[in-house]
Amino acid sequence: MDEIVIEAEAEAAFAEELAVGNARPRYTASHWGIYEVAARQGEAPSLQPFARDPDPSPIGLHQTSAEVARLRVRRPAVRRSWLEHGPARGCDHHGRQRGREAFVEVDWQTAERLVADEIDRVRKTFGNAAIFGGSYGWGSAGRFHHAQSQVHRFLNATGGYVRHLDSYSLGAGRVLMPHVVASMDELNASHTSWDVLSAHTRLFVGFGGVPLKNTQISSGGAGDHRVRAGLRAMARAGTRFVNISPVRDNFETGADVEWIPIRPNTDTALMLAVAFVLHAEGRADRGFLDRCCTGYDAFVPYLTGASDGIAKNPDWAAAITGVPAARITALARDMAGTRTMLNAAYSLQRAAHGEQPFWMLVTLAAMLGQIGLPGGGFGVGYGAMNAQGSAHPRFSGPSLPQGRNAVEAFIPVARIADMLLHPRERFAYNGGVHAYPDIRLIYWAGGNPFHHHQDLNRLLRAWREKPETIVVHEQYWTPTAKLADIVLPATTTLERNDIGASTLEGFLVAMTKSAEPPGEARDDFTTFSAIARRLGCAEIFTEGRDERQWLEAIYGESARRAREAGVALPDFATFWREGLVDLSPQDRPVTMLEAFRRAPEAHPLKTPSGRIEIFSERIAGFGLAECAGHPVWLTPFEWLGDTRARRYPLHLLSDQPSRRLHSQLDHSPHSLAGKVAGREAVFLNREDAAVRGIAAGDLVELFNDRGRCLAGAVVTDDLMPGVARLATGAWFDPGEELEKHGNPNVLTLDRGSSGLAQGCSAQTCLIEAGRYAGEPPPVTAHAPPELISSQPAVDVAAV
Repeated sequence: MDEIVIEAEAEAAFAEELAVGNARPRYTASHWGIYEVAARQGEAPSLQPFARDPDPSPIGLHQTSAEVARLRVRRPAVRRSWLEHGPARGCDHHGRQRGREAFVEVDWQTAERLVADEIDRVRKTFGNAAIFGGSYGWGSAGRFHHAQSQVHRFLNATGGYVRHLDSYSLGAGRVLMPHVVASMDELNASHTSWDVLSAHTRLFVGFGGVPLKNTQISSGGAGDHRVRAGLRAMARAGTRFVNISPVRDNFETGADVEWIPIRPNTDTALMLAVAFVLHAEGRADRGFLDRCCTGYDAFVPYLTGASDGIAKNPDWAAAITGVPAARITALARDMAGTRTMLNAAYSLQRAAHGEQPFWMLVTLAAMLGQIGLPGGGFGVGYGAMNAQGSAHPRFSGPSLPQGRNAVEAFIPVARIADMLLHPRERFAYNGGVHAYPDIRLIYWAGGNPFHHHQDLNRLLRAWREKPETIVVHEQYWTPTAKLADIVLPATTTLERNDIGASTLEGFLVAMTKSAEPPGEARDDFTTFSAIARRLGCAEIFTEGRDERQWLEAIYGESARRAREAGVALPDFATFWREGLVDLSPQDRPVTMLEAFRRAPEAHPLKTPSGRIEIFSERIAGFGLAECAGHPVWLTPFEWLGDTRARRYPLHLLSDQPSRRLHSQLDHSPHSLAGKVAGREAVFLNREDAAVRGIAAGDLVELFNDRGRCLAGAVVTDDLMPGVARLATGAWFDPGEELEKHGNPNVLTLDRGSSGLAQGCSAQTCLIEAGRYAGEPPPVTAHAPPELISSQPAVDVAAV
């Protein structure tokens, strides 16, 4: 690691920058973007949009509002029954009281001792494979105080933990795509840039649209929200846009967009029919298929019906998708006749058999033969986040090393309820067979499982009945915090020093501390360091470094990697003093898979064959009935059986919200302003609403056999009949009989996409809706739990 020397005057400047009350503008980074911070002594910091951002998101402007501050966790707190009786074990499992009883606030020394003793008890009695390290990486845009990195590094220092693999957003895609073309990390970081698209793309076909609301965010902070401008530049250049989606208004270009409504979960069938036309009419590019792909000839018998007696032609697809056969045929010819970019939204693979649409998209693009050409080929994420389509230089930014995990056990991220309910049960994943571990302790920092997960009533049952102890680090009294046993208060990005950076976002940000934390809140590094000292592993966790020394170290490592990529960064002292590094002068046009297309032997892919695998011998060898060796159409399992479809005739889409990221800042004024009837808004087609007697603004009950929730009606023509849309992220608010706040995940399906990826299947969900006629229960999602300031008369040291 390079040694960074900071001279005396730089040290002084650094100290000055850390001082709260410095009136000069400074910066902070959040997932919604970079913001300018003005902070004066005795005043709360105020946030303004980053002056260089052409399309700043308003979401993060409300981080310092009174509504947000009201729900801060200010002191360590322990659920009363846990404090009185210790871990929840045996027949009197008081974990069933999680979310139902008061918390007792304790001092930090008591909290540290309780947590350290519980970790020690579990690892000595059951082993470290009984500890689940829960975290989802959206906890912080800062690279050092990144909650997931901190908790995983800490648990590794204690001897290891059960980890999760993949993500709720890309569970199927992350497992499938390395077999077929490249990893999702590689693809996301190499999408063709918007300048190349505007210059060369003549037809852009979006399966699932390109939702601008999603592009407000980036995992480390978006300083240049570029997608709106990128789409408009393409429109001005004459690009034709086609939106294949159940939703019309998720593709805004400033010009006309052709809308082809399609039944949810049927995109694979439509793509197969387009491929059928290309093959039947001799429009498939055999030269590209032979030179850059493998397995096309093994796929063709399925496509034509020679292998199963069913030709995947437009008439076949029309009956499945609702798209007229003539429209499918015309679309195939249009794609073959011009420079075409195909794009699939992440939502397509967040469904039953979610591996299939991504695989078929790559296959269709390969048949068109335009992969690696400027403006042609495919994308699997335009519209998912801001970064896709960036021309900024690519290198690995600062990050906190997580250390080595001595525990081999893992779960696919969306299988947490299965793990808790069925310990030791075997599951298939990516060609292997594994067993769910027997978890006694959950340690969570960063993220909200009662937002991300599906079938929340099932998760709630597992959460209350199985773990003996649940420890959560949180800034706010979220649903997850209220359902914990021990809650440790954490700081926000404005209350600590950090570095903001994200691959392909073009800026590195010195996130200088701008406010003091409320109450006794501490950053995760301080908390973990204190607990690690009690466990005898502080040196492993901290390596003898404090916050500033870690910031210097991870910046130095990033600067080294940047040099290897041909990018020169200033020294740390200069970076911290100036507050920002702008990498945009080094922008270069990007065409995805250009080098591979030019010379596939010299630039092979990391697939087994080195080429695009339309047929995968490796996947075929796994012997999975629900994931064959090439892309296929499979009926979504939620549809199976006529009775269920008749009882629940509406297909529910649970998409990303427009006024927050996931569930973050749901209690902010910006998020609250989007509620309808005090709940999350459910969008219904005008015909569907009329049949059910629902008018705009009505309180609506949505239900199926997994759960019920209340939402506020929005009636629209921008949604095809038979489809409802309810955004994710409303804080989970369970009542006695229904969820009160409009969280769609009380309705969604908790089942893996297939035995290959075990990904999230949230977008395969059937429901019914009706006007709610009773007295509506009050929303309590944003109410803190009862807090007891003084400890009860128990011997805390003996617990």
